[in-house]
Amino acid sequence: MRFPGKGYILILVAFVACGGCASPDRIVLLPNADGSPSAVIVKTASGERVIDKPYEAVSVNRSGDISRDKETPDTVRARFGSALDAQPQRAATYVLYYLNGKVIMTPESRAIVKKLKDDLKTRSAPEIIVVGHTDLVGSDEYNDELSLERAKDVQEILIATGVPADLITISGRGKRDPAVKTADGVPEPKNRRVEISIR
Repeated sequence: MRFPGKGYILILVAFVACGGCASPDRIVLLPNADGSPSAVIVKTASGERVIDKPYEAVSVNRSGDISRDKETPDTVRARFGSALDAQPQRAATYVLYYLNGKVIMTPESRAIVKKLKDDLKTRSAPEIIVVGHTDLVGSDEYNDELSLERAKDVQEILIATGVPADLITISGRGKRDPAVKTADGVPEPKNRRVEISIR
């Protein structure tokens, strides 16, 4: 389950036949894929606890009492493996940079393409959005065309990797959405990019 801005948590509720009693609810905070911090507040009529470190856990009994605990990657896999396997893959974003005025990737971005291709091999039917961008050098018309050509360049790479064309949406934003705000006419390398979102 995902709470926006609060990281990923796994909640397991198990009921057992023991004269009407129920096993405790268990809440485990899983680490974010990018390593960013997250937290979950567990609140009942009896009190509240904050878990804010990966694999911290709490159990809530039928009376609402909260007890703190700790899991490990191995115990989470053992307890919740089937639930984890049923989750959809997390979305991913890649940014590829281009040379000034060209539809040629930087050498560093060519290395990222390999990671992108490896990621795609693990996804059965990804939805991919490819958006091309430029810096603020040149006319709107020129940059609209250049940004779309960069998006098409990435589209061709994805199709060659085996992604069906109908799973890829492309667009060119020209110089309208700079990653780094500059004055018009400034050749900023971080604005010459293609952003790929996969989900």
